[in-house]
Amino acid sequence: MNGIDAVREVFQRARTSRRPALIFYWPVGYPDLETSIRIVADLAQAGADLIELGLPFSDPLADGPVIQRATQRALENGVRTPHVLEAVARLRAMGVRLPLSLMTYVNPIMARGIPRFLEEAAQAGVDGLIVPDLPLEEAEELRAAADAIGLAWVPLAAPTTPDERLARIAATATGFLYLVSVTGITGARDRLPADGIAHLRRARRAAGGVPVAIGFGISRPEHVRELASEADGLIIGSALIQHGEASGFDEEALSGFVRVLREAIPGSPV
Repeated sequence: MNGIDAVREVFQRARTSRRPALIFYWPVGYPDLETSIRIVADLAQAGADLIELGLPFSDPLADGPVIQRATQRALENGVRTPHVLEAVARLRAMGVRLPLSLMTYVNPIMARGIPRFLEEAAQAGVDGLIVPDLPLEEAEELRAAADAIGLAWVPLAAPTTPDERLARIAATATGFLYLVSVTGITGARDRLPADGIAHLRRARRAAGGVPVAIGFGISRPEHVRELASEADGLIIGSALIQHGEASGFDEEALSGFVRVLREAIPGSPV
């Protein structure tokens, strides 16, 4: 099974169960490389459906202060593209089977060269690719190359994206459409935007059946309950990192956080 099929299967299973897929983000190399590998393996065991692996980059566009701080620490630890790909290969060797997508920016890809980057990613066991700083008009070369090698393409859309453009962006997705919940950067929030549900419904109409996962700000069980019946997937990043930091990156605390969010989905077994 290639990455495209693996990601699609996650959303098909979730739809069959009438729930959203739970997607978690963790930056590789934070707080150090070994701990980050262990954390991702723990998330997989705790009930994540898909995990986004952050490739550390010095000039992020969409990352808020929590993720910026974490990725800066990873860079200071010396973590670069080869280490991230090695981490993926090690996770696969450890028995982690759920889809793993890389969240990166276009510079690390171009520095390595598109064919080499994608081939090495696929060989390591990467399933998908998310590139926040690559707009629709400039993404076709990389998207087509990812498609040819079987990596799921995950484009992003904002709450301000018009319907016609939303439809064009969604049409390029071979994984899912990543809907940003706010016009801003990542970060845990006490409350979700008041118009978040309306934007989500609009995106799902425009997407024409392509799964829509929403991120940026989801951090609490009540957020999960609020969005569970509307979204195909829920993406949690900054809140997970903050929970890890507060617990000293304790395995049980992080796994418990995943379970609490999963149990907040209406109808989920407790």
